Amino acid sequence: MLADALRNTIKMAPSSWILLGILAASSVLVPLGNLLAPADSLFHVPTYMVSLLGKYVCFALLAMSVDLIWGFCGILSLGHGAFFALGGYAMGMHLMRQIGARGVYGNPVLPDFMVFLNWDKLPWYWLGFDSFVFTIAMAIIVPGSLALAFGWFAFRSRVTGVYFAIITQAMTFALMLAFFRNDMGFGGNNGLTDFKDMLGFDLHTDSTRSGLFVASTFALGAGYMLCRFVVKSKLGQVLAAIRDEESRVRFLGYRVARYKLFVFTLSAMLAGVAGALYVPQVGIINPSEFAPPGSIEIVIWVAVGGRGTLYGAALGAILVNYAKTYFTGALPDAWLYVLGASFIFVTLFFPKGIVGTVRDWVFLKLPFKKSETTIS
Repeated sequence: MLADALRNTIKMAPSSWILLGILAASSVLVPLGNLLAPADSLFHVPTYMVSLLGKYVCFALLAMSVDLIWGFCGILSLGHGAFFALGGYAMGMHLMRQIGARGVYGNPVLPDFMVFLNWDKLPWYWLGFDSFVFTIAMAIIVPGSLALAFGWFAFRSRVTGVYFAIITQAMTFALMLAFFRNDMGFGGNNGLTDFKDMLGFDLHTDSTRSGLFVASTFALGAGYMLCRFVVKSKLGQVLAAIRDEESRVRFLGYRVARYKLFVFTLSAMLAGVAGALYVPQVGIINPSEFAPPGSIEIVIWVAVGGRGTLYGAALGAILVNYAKTYFTGALPDAWLYVLGASFIFVTLFFPKGIVGTVRDWVFLKLPFKKSETTIS
C-alpha cells in the first residue's frame, strides 16, 4: 500500500510538475530580484511585494488544507481559520519571547502587554516558547489536538453536512471571543505584534523577508506532496468513497469516523503550519484571524480555484487575495460586493472552479461534463 502510494506520488501529471516548477522558480527568482536587482531595474522585486507574495503562499497552503477535507472527503469546515490562527499565535508567542529586554518596558521575561496589565509572572502555557523547535511543534500539535478532540465528538456522533459546518463556525467564533479577553494572556484585542527578530535574524531586513518567502514556498510544495500522497493512496480511495456514498462505506465495514478524523486532523496541522509562516511576514496576530467570515472566505478560495484538485485551491487563494489587494485600493467601499459576486458567478457558471472547468474544456472537450473529481 505504501509502495503503491509512493509510486503514484512520484508519477505526477504535468499540472503537478508545473506547480512545483513555479514554486521552485519563485523561490529563486523572487529573492534574487529583491536582493540583487537594482531598485530602478525592471526585474527588481520590492520588499513589500516579497512579503505580500509570502502571505499569498501561506494562504495557498491554508486553502489546500481545506481542499483536502472538502474536495476529497466531503467535509465542509467553516472553522479552519481557527487552526490557522492557533498556529499563528504559537509563532507570535515565540517572537514575543525573543524581544526580551528590548520591549518598551524593558522586562526581560514578560511581554509589554503583560507588564502593562500588571502581570507578575509568565503564564505556564507561555513556557517553552523561547525555543524555536518547541514553537514549531506547538504550531502543529495544538491545532491538530483541537481538531482531534473536536472531530472525535463530531464524527462519532455522525454530524455531517451543513450541521458540521455550523458547529465548526461556532468553534472558531468561541475561540475569537476567548482570545479577545485580556485575562487569557494573548494580548487581548491588540494581539501580539512589534516583533524584532527570528532565529537571530532581523525580521525587517530584505534578506530575512526573502528567506521567509522561500520557507513558505517550500512548505507549500511539501504540503502539496503530502496531500497528494494521501489522496493517491488506498486511504484516498476510501476518503473519496466516503465523500460520495458515506452510508455504503460504513455498511461495508469501514470505520468512517476514523478516516474522517485522520484527514481532518492532518488538515488542521497543515493550517497551523500556514499560520506559523504567515505571522512573521505580516508582523501581527490578533483575534480577528479567528473571525468566522475569514473561514468562509477560505472556502471561497477553494471553490473559485477548483475543489478536489489541490493546486486549484492554491490558485484560487492567490487569485482571490490578489483581487482583494487590488480592489481594496481601487474600490475600498465595494470590494466585499466584488468578492461575493465572484463567488456567485463561479458557483453558477463554473461549478468546478477555474481548474476543473479548464480541465473539462481542454482534456474532455465537453464543458461542464460530469466527471469524477480526481487529483492528477
